[in-house]
Amino acid sequence: MAEGVNFDDSRYFINRELSWLDFNERILGEARDKKNKLFERLKFLSITASNLDEFYMVRVASLKDMIHAGYEKKDISGMKPEEQLKAINEKVHQFVDKQYSTYNRSLIPALSSSGLVSVLSFPELNKEQKEYVERFFDEEIYPVLTPMAVDSSRPFPLIRNKTLNIAALTKKKNSKKDEVEFVTVQVPSVLSRIVMLPLSGEKMNVILLEEIIKNFISKLFLNYDVICSYSYRIMRNADFEIEEEESADLLNEIKKQLKKRQWGEIIRLETDDKIDKDLLKILKKELHIKEEDIFKINGPLDLTFLMKLYGMAGFEEFKDKKYIPQPVPGFDEDKDIFENIRQGDILLHHPYVSFNPVVEFIRQASRDENVLAIKQTLYRVSGNSPIIASLAEAAENGKQVTVLVELKARFDEENNIIWAQKLEKAGCHVIYGLLGLKTHSKITLVVRREEDGIKRYVHLGTGNYNDATAKLYTDMGMFTCSNAIGEDATAVFNMISGYSEPAGWNRLSVAPYWLRDKFMYLIKRETKFAREGKEAYIIAKMNSLCDKKMIAALYEASSAGVKIHLIVRGICCLIPGMKGISENITVRSIVGTFLEHSRIFKFHNDGNDEIYMGSADWMPRNLDKRVEILFPVTDERLKSEVSHILEIQLADNVKAQIMDKNGGYSRVDRRGRKKICAQEYFCEEAIERTKQKRKDTKERVWIPMEDLK
Repeated sequence: MAEGVNFDDSRYFINRELSWLDFNERILGEARDKKNKLFERLKFLSITASNLDEFYMVRVASLKDMIHAGYEKKDISGMKPEEQLKAINEKVHQFVDKQYSTYNRSLIPALSSSGLVSVLSFPELNKEQKEYVERFFDEEIYPVLTPMAVDSSRPFPLIRNKTLNIAALTKKKNSKKDEVEFVTVQVPSVLSRIVMLPLSGEKMNVILLEEIIKNFISKLFLNYDVICSYSYRIMRNADFEIEEEESADLLNEIKKQLKKRQWGEIIRLETDDKIDKDLLKILKKELHIKEEDIFKINGPLDLTFLMKLYGMAGFEEFKDKKYIPQPVPGFDEDKDIFENIRQGDILLHHPYVSFNPVVEFIRQASRDENVLAIKQTLYRVSGNSPIIASLAEAAENGKQVTVLVELKARFDEENNIIWAQKLEKAGCHVIYGLLGLKTHSKITLVVRREEDGIKRYVHLGTGNYNDATAKLYTDMGMFTCSNAIGEDATAVFNMISGYSEPAGWNRLSVAPYWLRDKFMYLIKRETKFAREGKEAYIIAKMNSLCDKKMIAALYEASSAGVKIHLIVRGICCLIPGMKGISENITVRSIVGTFLEHSRIFKFHNDGNDEIYMGSADWMPRNLDKRVEILFPVTDERLKSEVSHILEIQLADNVKAQIMDKNGGYSRVDRRGRKKICAQEYFCEEAIERTKQKRKDTKERVWIPMEDLK
């Protein structure tokens, strides 16, 4: 044990933003990894680009706001906002260079040499293709374009957030003056950015929409000569603040704030690296952008178009085989959902098993004449959500339906407003979030009248009620009709709808008032056991770890001898392996085909293992500013199943990367070990279960951990 150590010392923490950039670097590593299939590599590169966009619109924007406000408080790693911005800027410029090196030197040549797709520039087109492209411009593109000139009578136009644009310098024909004029054209998002060219042999050839526009831009300015034209793109501050206490109508306030996103402060400018100096000077002046926030790009701006390339039909041999979620083990589809739940708690591990039982839970409840009420929290749902449809149907069938739709779910606000209004029209009681808090918990309560009285059925989860992302994200869920959890679920919804705090809880732990204390108690209990010379360990899986108090508690536990294994996908501000501080802590990150999203926590508890799952990461926002739910797994069969899931993740030596005491990540050395990819393992295991048609999870064949080492 480290005597007299200040576990709050800033030297023991990594900056949150730099840690996130390291996470994006790990995703880029998947794009660069030639062991991955070619189109999967395209997908990963696209993800790095969309991630970076959001990082700038929210995290970088927030730091700029702090600097504007004169805020100089240091973060947990001891860095002021200005220092963080400087470090981010340096790291991101290097990262973008690496992105485009991957694109230009690896992916595009690989696509072409494999005889699959060539992404061509205009000079590379043959005569037939050039003729086709010109016709396409005249007939399809030209009518949609709106060129905007800038002069004394026409001010610089509003450039919308994240849109792709073309800036040009023009000069009036036959004019003796040297005066040039600036014009800008938005690349229309209503048209596909990837334009298919006529087949030339077996290889598919495409050209990007902006390439066509740049080549024929002179057709928009018939009385002018176009001197030069280049692509550019801006990022704006999208991290709006809502003064909820002064807002009489949260719905209308959020609608107003959504519009403001289009003209928030510009925080990043991307341009072609060959852009004309005079043209860049105009953009820099009119957009009020600093030199360090300009990114000169060697390649097409906005690499998210690669996701559309990935989604094109065909090329299946160059993509991972699409996994089909399997039926839930032990789930009898001949019985209704309520009968299944009455037979015992049911564990769901998505996307390895189907999300359909969750959809079916709401659908059956909406039509069951014995169901009296349905209550649910919604954070993010799919574009054509069957759950929303069932909730609306339930209200139309006369059931009491209460739905909390979180309007403040970032970048899903508009979608959630539409769903909330639809549910209200159907007769549901809709709650538009809570004052000062985001409701991030995932809970559904169905109240049903049965022969022996009222019974409550509950679904709890780690992920959103989104049937689309349930096929892409790894999440855990549980059905139960436990009386204790049912009572707690009722208390949760009473708290949400009426602000009535319960005197106590049976099984659930809820943020922002009780969850932090629960986690601290569980960590300190392991610390106490370790100090008593007993075996003590913690296994915790989450998306992000950046809460200072939680990390300090883990350091103290480690120094007391608690063995701690952390599986943290993204941000991790904890540093493992520091002598006397975190020698007993390991940190691993798994980046694979599916987005690791589940939160699972296991505490040894002197041999009486306790397992919890929930919606919260160990971040200040989750523990202090959100409504989150942690729920226990008490059924011994399910505890064994969850322990197995954690063991396989800790045994992963294909996609896992281990964090070192310098904050760097490296692949697991698997020399002499059996190859284990946790995500592939769970897919194969689920398929095998289906084949064997085993109804009881006790009958499954477990692979001893010794055989995996």
